[in-house]
Amino acid sequence: MIAVEDVIERAGPEGVLPLLSLAEFFAGNTVEDSLAPNQWGYGRPPLAELAAGLARIADRPEVAWVRVQLHPETLDLAELLAEAVAVCTSADAASCESWAAGWESSGVVNGLVDEYLDVPPVPVGMAIRSIVWD
Repeated sequence: MIAVEDVIERAGPEGVLPLLSLAEFFAGNTVEDSLAPNQWGYGRPPLAELAAGLARIADRPEVAWVRVQLHPETLDLAELLAEAVAVCTSADAASCESWAAGWESSGVVNGLVDEYLDVPPVPVGMAIRSIVWD
């Protein structure tokens, strides 16, 4: 898991958070409420289950990449907090929503939920869909 100090440094003086790879966010992360904190304990699966599910999504042929979208409170509270995951895919929003079934998400929206650094290229014919928890 990436250190929050590294995230803050990457965000720079402008405070624009980086998109994190699945490894940066999940590897060694045992803080259950670091992703979708309002849903932890209310039906959201354990973090390890979400990490495995997102890895399966990333392996789909119609998916170019998957990244974790940090919440701006990461900077204020100096702890990793996320409420959305970006999926770059040729699939429609309904398909993406079906991939996240049972995760107690609020659904899928088009695009990123905020401005981010380190956004990988979006291949032709693909779009960014965000699985969000609110």
